[in-house]
Amino acid sequence: MGNLISTFLPADLFDRTSNCVGEQAKYVWGLEKNLRVLETELHKLTRARDDLKTKVEVEEQRPRTRRTNQVAGWLEDVQKLETEFTELERVRAQEMDRLCLGGLCSKNFVSSYNYGTQVVELTDRVINLKKDGEKIEVVVEKAPDGAAIELPLDHTVVGQELLLDQVWRCITDQENNRGIIGLYGIGGVGKTTLLKQVNNNFRHQQHMFDVVIWAAVSTLQDDIGKRIGFSEDRNWKEKSLQDKAVDIASILSGKKFVLLLDDIWERIDLTELGVPLQNLNDGSKVVLTTRSAGVCDQMDAKKLEVYSLAHDKAWELFQEMVDRSSLDSHTSIPELAETLARECGGLPLALKTVGRAMKSQRKVGDWKRAIHKMTTSASKFSGMKEEVFSRLKFSYDSLSTDELRSCLQYCCLYPEDYEIPRRELIDYWISEGFVCDFDDGCDFIDDLLQACLLEEEGDDHVKMHDMIREMSLWIACTVDKEEQNFLVRAGVKLTEAPKVEEWEGAKRISLMKTRIQSLSEIPTCPRLVTLLLDGNWIEEITDGFFQSMSSLRVLSLRINLSLSKLPSGISNLVSLHHLDLSRTNITGLPQELKALEKLRYLNLDHTRFLSIIPPQLISGFSKLEVLRLLSRGRWSVLEEEEGSVLCDDAEPLMKELLGLKHLNVLSWSFRSSLAVQKFLKYPKLVSITQSVWVECGTYTRPPFNVLHLAYMENLQELELGSSKLEEMKIDSTEEVKKLFRNGFRSLNTVVLRSCRGKDLTWLVFVQNLKQLNMQGFTMEEIISVDKLSDISEIIGSEHNIFARLEYLTMWRGTNVKSVYPNPLPFPKLKKIQVFHCRQLKKLPLNSSSAKGRRVVIEGTKKWWEELQWEDQATQNAFFSCAVLWEDPYY
Repeated sequence: MGNLISTFLPADLFDRTSNCVGEQAKYVWGLEKNLRVLETELHKLTRARDDLKTKVEVEEQRPRTRRTNQVAGWLEDVQKLETEFTELERVRAQEMDRLCLGGLCSKNFVSSYNYGTQVVELTDRVINLKKDGEKIEVVVEKAPDGAAIELPLDHTVVGQELLLDQVWRCITDQENNRGIIGLYGIGGVGKTTLLKQVNNNFRHQQHMFDVVIWAAVSTLQDDIGKRIGFSEDRNWKEKSLQDKAVDIASILSGKKFVLLLDDIWERIDLTELGVPLQNLNDGSKVVLTTRSAGVCDQMDAKKLEVYSLAHDKAWELFQEMVDRSSLDSHTSIPELAETLARECGGLPLALKTVGRAMKSQRKVGDWKRAIHKMTTSASKFSGMKEEVFSRLKFSYDSLSTDELRSCLQYCCLYPEDYEIPRRELIDYWISEGFVCDFDDGCDFIDDLLQACLLEEEGDDHVKMHDMIREMSLWIACTVDKEEQNFLVRAGVKLTEAPKVEEWEGAKRISLMKTRIQSLSEIPTCPRLVTLLLDGNWIEEITDGFFQSMSSLRVLSLRINLSLSKLPSGISNLVSLHHLDLSRTNITGLPQELKALEKLRYLNLDHTRFLSIIPPQLISGFSKLEVLRLLSRGRWSVLEEEEGSVLCDDAEPLMKELLGLKHLNVLSWSFRSSLAVQKFLKYPKLVSITQSVWVECGTYTRPPFNVLHLAYMENLQELELGSSKLEEMKIDSTEEVKKLFRNGFRSLNTVVLRSCRGKDLTWLVFVQNLKQLNMQGFTMEEIISVDKLSDISEIIGSEHNIFARLEYLTMWRGTNVKSVYPNPLPFPKLKKIQVFHCRQLKKLPLNSSSAKGRRVVIEGTKKWWEELQWEDQATQNAFFSCAVLWEDPYY
């Protein structure tokens, strides 16, 4: 046998083991038996570990106790051995195969020998560690007072590990000179729990602070005084606030402290409390939680937002709240439970409330009913009103005015998770009378963002957290039902409108984004002020539908692509201020609209089949403030009953608008260069125009000169469709300087669809450009280096183009080879999208173009693979954020 072994084993191994047969029997041929022994001993060890942990956790419930270092170290050693065993298990099958298929070959024998050695050694360590555990007699010890007092903490703390680490670094980093740290977020998101974790960290982590003070808002000074020893002074409670502040300052000025302030609602003067601000420059810290980002700003705090949990963490927390046996009681329940968890919107307070309510539910029907309640009206769910909504309502009640509360409630008319356009929302608020003008509306949005009752989605949209939306609906439909009474079915898959009985008594109704095809019944709702029917499949509205809506102020029918005509009964809406017909297929405006004498807002954007606007109809709206007419359609003015006369330049309508004294916002469309020239003759209209669509035809002459629009001072959005663009020529030094100073002053969005031309160098004058969207264009280059050089020579410096650009989109640019040949800084860039631009092989980027920011580049995998980069560092900088798609037609 020995000779056989020596034939297959390496010589050095055989020499080292003079009696290798005994060793191989122990480590190799006995491998399967040894693994069974290891499993048995490890099970004994883990059972001993579980018994000890239970004992420790019971003992730790006693005040001011903590586990001994011996216990903590032993438990840590058990964890390490379990990890080592897991690694051995991972390769177990592979090693057993080697043993069976070729145990005596040199390579396999060495591997099995090494593996078998590890198994035996680990078994010995497991046995010895179990013996060490049996010797432990004292499992807890009395905890010293230390810098902080341990605070009771819910054991179900999930999903805040990264933020806790970030807060801890802000506190302990001695180079961080921000003395005040503000943790802000909506109610129920876990701010207090996070602050308690921070406090308790001072019990278990090394730090350089002398004292950590937890203080409640209502008793701030007394809590601080108690923590630093003044509670034993009988006379201290009777002292004035100023004397207490002096006493506190005398103690804290000699200490390095951390002051933890929970649930702050307004700015606190720390000096009046006795907190020595000079110590904040020497490393002492104040950490506060608040629902208002504005409070953080007022206290000059470093702001850290506490976000809702991501779904995986939310699901983890939900599972901790629900009995495992409940989830395992039926194969369908885990999926239903995850759906229910998702409905909580990542809000820990809601997850715990719903999880506790479902803790022992084992019937599929119970879970389905719970999901139905959460998706239709979360306020009907057990505990939501008492534990969740009542907590969130405090933020709602704390808003400064009734108008601000109404503005917040208005947002819940939109579907769940809807990205609400700021401008659209403010237009509604103005029409409802909540705000005076656009600037006033912007201030209100900022107030709601600061209060964490709305969330920002880029510069142009806001969002409402699911639970804030449910809370707002609960208030409108239950708490303030007599005053408000909302009927909201937004985003629900309806094919028929709610029964007319449900409309009675409603003040605001939203049936946005459903699948309603017909409004054939006639509801009676004299209190109705708002009716939102956006995004449906409505083909027909019965003539009598509006007859009992005399109080209606806002009506939106936008994005109903099957709607081609309005009912004559629309004349009943004598109180209407706001009518939105954008993105419908209406072919004409009926004469009956003349009855809407109070109309202030009329939106006809993208009504591509609109061909008839009766004469003097628009000018009859004497109170009109906003008119949107951005469309590819062709208007005509009705001359007589028998027919109409087509009017490409719509000059008669322009003249009508001059008589509207209150008109201050206009969007307009042009179908020729001549129409532009005629429009520019009316300075009043030019000054109020915010959006322009130009479609002159790609083969028309002369080409369209975009610079004709340069001095429309309020032009914010420019859309060029199917137009040949005139090449920009630099004929006058003074004109270039004038363009650079005053051209396109407000323009921030440019969209090109199916446009022809040599380049788009005129964009260098659009200094506030945020979004550039090009589709079906023929240009080879976007910015000409030669033209830019000529411009820079005139204005005296290298111009930083695209300094404010956030979004760049290029689709079907068949000829485009370059945006700009040299790298650009792009200080505001967020996203680049490139699809079907096969010749574009290089982007104007280097490794510094997105320094410190996350810039997404979206395109096809094939295109990405063919991109040429400035250097490897540039490719690395953008690779992690790339979103790449398969493209079978590339």
